[in-house]
Amino acid sequence: MPAFPRVTALYDRHTALGSDMSTDWNGMAIPQNYASDPYVETAITRTKAGLIEVTALNLVLVKGPGATDLLNYMLTTDVAKTAPGDSHISNIVNENGGLIDDVLVYVLEPNVYRLSHGSGATGATLKALAPKYDVTIEPDDTHVLSLQGPLSAAVLQPHTPLDLDKLGYFKHAPTTLFGKPITMARGGYSGERGYEVFCTRADAVFFWDAILEAGKAHGVMPVSWTCLDTVRVEGGLLFFPFDMPHTDTTPWEVKADWTVDLSKPDFIGKAALAASKGKERSVITGLEVWHSAAITPGAKIKIGGREVGVVTSTVFSQHLMKSLAMAQIDKAYTALGTALEIEEGGNTYPATVVRMPFYDPMRLRTHG
Repeated sequence: MPAFPRVTALYDRHTALGSDMSTDWNGMAIPQNYASDPYVETAITRTKAGLIEVTALNLVLVKGPGATDLLNYMLTTDVAKTAPGDSHISNIVNENGGLIDDVLVYVLEPNVYRLSHGSGATGATLKALAPKYDVTIEPDDTHVLSLQGPLSAAVLQPHTPLDLDKLGYFKHAPTTLFGKPITMARGGYSGERGYEVFCTRADAVFFWDAILEAGKAHGVMPVSWTCLDTVRVEGGLLFFPFDMPHTDTTPWEVKADWTVDLSKPDFIGKAALAASKGKERSVITGLEVWHSAAITPGAKIKIGGREVGVVTSTVFSQHLMKSLAMAQIDKAYTALGTALEIEEGGNTYPATVVRMPFYDPMRLRTHG
């Protein structure tokens, strides 16, 4: 077993599926690949449903009389406008308005929140702010199983009393599944309708096995993090910090305007954010590349020999049969149809600015 500080309860399940568990994220080994073909996994996620464990996210509980005030000062969204059962994506910026983490906020009860975040500065920021507020901050060992795909509701509904058709996008609720208590959240990172099961460490193996057994008749299979990265790029979903190539990338530059509420009282970086609006150096943009493989992130984007951007996330989509790239590009060259060139390894590949997300651009699959 790799010497990573965090170990999932599902470690043996992942190794049995062929993962060597040699890759980690946030100090937890993850199944980057299984013995199965990740493109088959992608097809299953797009047409049926794939089960992935995402416990490697950092989960933390923030609770106490000062919890809402703390989060409102730390985050760019207005947490005071939310209610139990709500969840939403927010961001943390520094005093200069640069992104230092993205955060998914789950409102559990008044002044009780679960934060889910990646590898940014959420933990350090909470630690620095906590002494100024009446709160407790606790690491959360909850395990998270994410069933993503158009058949996800059909797989889960017979085994829970919660009406999944009435559970709105980015809503969550306490319930039971297969007779055991969980929290069910609607959302995910796939560009498909999906549900996330928040369970105890002790029950994680039970739920993993039970969901796969219930999904067998529907063609459900476990899917790897390589599959997850494929579907998230197809779905135009950003990954901090890989799609934020500047050390001070602002929310405006990743089209995350909707995560910023400048009308609320002061928060970290508010003045700098307000001042930077409309002054974006570059903007996250979708590209189709005339190439039979994925471009390497970091490749330079040029027009007429002049560098105008950098590639951030890529995939060769076998579902769409296109080489796709997300990139930070100078605003002047982001109009749909703009012809650009990508230089990689001594080769030059034509690219065209296209609408993003690449897959389901109206997001009917997730929001319908």
